[in-house]
Amino acid sequence: MSAHSSWPRPTPLVGDASSARERSADPSGWAFEPEVIAGLDEVIGGRRDIRRFRPDAVPQPLLTEVLTAGHQAPSVGHSQPWRFIVVRDPAIRDRAAHLADRARLDQAALLTDDRAARMLDLKLEGLREAPVGVVVVCDRRTPASGVLGRATFPDADLWSCACAIENMWLAARARGLGMGWVTLFDPAELADLLELPDDVVPMGWMCLGWPDERPPAPGLERAAWSKRMPLDDVVMHDRWAHEDAAPPASHLDRLPQQSLVSATDDADGLLAPPESLGVLDRVVSRVEALGRGRMPLGGTLVLAGASHPVAALGVSAYPERVTRDVLEAAVSGMAAGAVSARSAGLDIVVVDAGATAGSPVAGAVDAHPHHPVGDLVDADALSRSDVDRLVLLGVEIGEKAAATGLIALGEVGIGNTTVAAALACVVTGLSPRDAVGVGAGADTDIVERKRAAVEQCLARVGSRAHAWREDPADLLAALGGAEIAVLTGVVLGAAGAGAPVVLDGLAGSLPGVLAVALDPGVQAHLIAGQQSRERAHGEVLRLLGLEPLLALRLRSGEGVGATLAASLILQGLRIRREVARTSL
Repeated sequence: MSAHSSWPRPTPLVGDASSARERSADPSGWAFEPEVIAGLDEVIGGRRDIRRFRPDAVPQPLLTEVLTAGHQAPSVGHSQPWRFIVVRDPAIRDRAAHLADRARLDQAALLTDDRAARMLDLKLEGLREAPVGVVVVCDRRTPASGVLGRATFPDADLWSCACAIENMWLAARARGLGMGWVTLFDPAELADLLELPDDVVPMGWMCLGWPDERPPAPGLERAAWSKRMPLDDVVMHDRWAHEDAAPPASHLDRLPQQSLVSATDDADGLLAPPESLGVLDRVVSRVEALGRGRMPLGGTLVLAGASHPVAALGVSAYPERVTRDVLEAAVSGMAAGAVSARSAGLDIVVVDAGATAGSPVAGAVDAHPHHPVGDLVDADALSRSDVDRLVLLGVEIGEKAAATGLIALGEVGIGNTTVAAALACVVTGLSPRDAVGVGAGADTDIVERKRAAVEQCLARVGSRAHAWREDPADLLAALGGAEIAVLTGVVLGAAGAGAPVVLDGLAGSLPGVLAVALDPGVQAHLIAGQQSRERAHGEVLRLLGLEPLLALRLRSGEGVGATLAASLILQGLRIRREVARTSL
């Protein structure tokens, strides 16, 4: 027999049947087909942190498939440290939701105002809504030195459990299920709730169910919290690139908040502790002083709307026609502001300050500018003659409405958060990066376009901005908008007639700033109805020396926050007037 005779290769009946020759001839032969790879890429790209769920049950076979995917994750030393606690008990879920709500508030207290507001906006109701909760825990009771791979990296068991969670997430996504990973817990409290042994550590609560949302992008990116970094920014070669690698952003609040509001208390004779209504008591005292005890238990919402050419620069998530739609709905009593005003017992005056070109909204006060309206970036928002005319028109509206009692301000205008941010930069000194907020439904790209637009318009205005206190009307001409000019006049007219004025959000508070610059005596008539979620609003209120009655992170506009606050004030007035009094 020849020494070169060929013998068949012994092929194992179990394990890897491939040969070195086969692997050498086709190094990529272990790859899946392109359609499988494309499917995997699609599932990875489509994974989302789901926060809204339908109540429909998850079939047990599907749940088993998701848990099986988790159980197939890579684990250090094949230790399989994960354990899956499936929670359906409503009582346990309610207690978990309570723990998460408390932890959420604790963390928000450590953040800047804007980041805290955005964090608190994040929905956690999935803890109660999702039909299934799965708590992934890591069993760490085995000493690290006794597990292959953990002696040098003791936390590798935690990483293994994170891999299990990712497997579950992808398996759920591929099957149309949604999963949300909630880690806003004190780990010890969650461990106590689930009666975990010592050294069995919770990795978080997975909300699992059929999603009641289909987000096209990651939630925090959609909420303009942050944007995915380019791959090149996170890839280094051979060693750490010190000069190129920035640390992850921190949003800790380094400045303590201070309250600038002060008021007198004239309720010593009431059968109630002094300032028993807190901030509301101070506001009621101011209102009673303004009305000399005869303030009517009513008022008027003045809702002004205008279009803004800056919206064409992609600074809003909604089309321009929405402004007119809202004004028409307000006239018919069906817009959010109109409904809120009616519920508070307020009348409503709707002002069309140029919602669209052409005829004004039927039933609204016509306050269209007579001259072309600019986009802020390349041209002034308004002509000086239009500013003067609109302010005077607002004065007339405010004087007339003052007879009804409180005046609440409301505004609507697609793109007007960009206008408001530009004005806020001038009056507060904030930078565009600090002043520009999310607005209604904006994502990261929209926020960046808003910042760019504000930077460009401030550069165009230049030195004119420094003289805004001497000539507020010129600032209105430069940056607009028409609805803010009208509302500035409303503030002047109402205050001149002795009525208190309840401000709304950022765009609904800037008329107060401009009116105070025109007549400092106006400040005593201003009430901060709310502090909205817009980044610059808190600074504007501090500039005015006002403490807000409400902080609900509203983004609705239309005077909803002002009318909610007005309702509280009217109730406070009634309490002040009707509660029993002492004999001394």
